[in-house]
Amino acid sequence: MSQCWSLRGCDDDLQSKCPHASVATEKCPAECYYAKCDRPQHRITSDPALIFEPDIDRDAAAKDVCLSCEFFLTKGPRRER
Repeated sequence: MSQCWSLRGCDDDLQSKCPHASVATEKCPAECYYAKCDRPQHRITSDPALIFEPDIDRDAAAKDVCLSCEFFLTKGPRRER
């Protein structure tokens, strides 16, 4: 659970047919039904300090929805300087 941002929301069968899952660096779009996050730690933030924090490694997130999640933005991996 601590690295929930690294998981796509669909199973292996769906991933084999999904154009986003075929490219490892492409994130699941927020519009995708399976990209929804129902984990208890998921909280959308509008805090500009978190959203624009330059040290967050946004490439680690498999889904677009993680990029505005307070849990990912505060607990996710950081870029090395």
